[in-house]
Amino acid sequence: MTFTQLEIFAVVAELRSFTAAGQRLAISQSAVSHALKQLETEWGVTLLSRGPAGIQVTDAGKSVLLRVRELLGISEAIRQEVAAMRGLNRGVLRIGSFGTSSSLQLLPKILKQFTQRYPEIDVFVDEGEDEEVSQWLLERRVDAGFVVLPDERFDTVPLVEDQFVALIPAGHPLANKRALSLSDVSTMPFIMTLAGSASAIERLFEAERLRPTVKQRYAQIITIIKMVESSAGFSIVADLAAPDEVMALCPGVIKKPLTPKVKRSVGLAVLKREHASPAVEAFLKVAKLATATVR
Repeated sequence: MTFTQLEIFAVVAELRSFTAAGQRLAISQSAVSHALKQLETEWGVTLLSRGPAGIQVTDAGKSVLLRVRELLGISEAIRQEVAAMRGLNRGVLRIGSFGTSSSLQLLPKILKQFTQRYPEIDVFVDEGEDEEVSQWLLERRVDAGFVVLPDERFDTVPLVEDQFVALIPAGHPLANKRALSLSDVSTMPFIMTLAGSASAIERLFEAERLRPTVKQRYAQIITIIKMVESSAGFSIVADLAAPDEVMALCPGVIKKPLTPKVKRSVGLAVLKREHASPAVEAFLKVAKLATATVR
């Protein structure tokens, strides 16, 4: 067993493709297949199987994949520690992001400053839903991820305070109100976001013993805003998910704060801060500075 074989296994498990894994690792597909075959022969188990949906991780593979990622993370942290001792800032950093709130509003500012300071650190970003990013952290698929706070499963760094807002057609009678209550919109056709905040929004209505009349569901914020502009319904989204630049594309929609105000906090999370690599520590510090002026 070698770290190279473990890395190949982890990348194939992530990408579900021998070809894509070879491209990421800059090796041939045959080298990928050979390394995995050696690993399976040594361990006496089948790690991957081919099915109608492509490459799948077997139950045996899943049982060891978490440990494999843990070992690779420790190896990368050691490599970065040694590089730091030599005055070098090199390494690999994997970030999990979710939706417009972090991917559009926070990440560009952070990455711009981070890459300027640490140009030799290779950063990879994957985007998913809120809970999906948390699962990636637990599975060690990413080193750090954006999360909605609080989240006791992780060590976290708060970045910004956000709030939920209602999106309504500019010509609707409720547009004259300074703020909207959940009861104002509960009887209207409702457009539910699938970008990650759906569970939180459903809990808001449940707390008030209300149930929105969900008629449409969309994952893209611009689609939601456009459908509201066409008077297809109302929606509730995170304020950061509907920045002014996006809202300007649909002037027939306005944002209204909720009453009472519903806040949320967005931050970065790691499994254990004391085990974080130098690259992760640097990213957390830069993120804190880069987002200090956001809202």
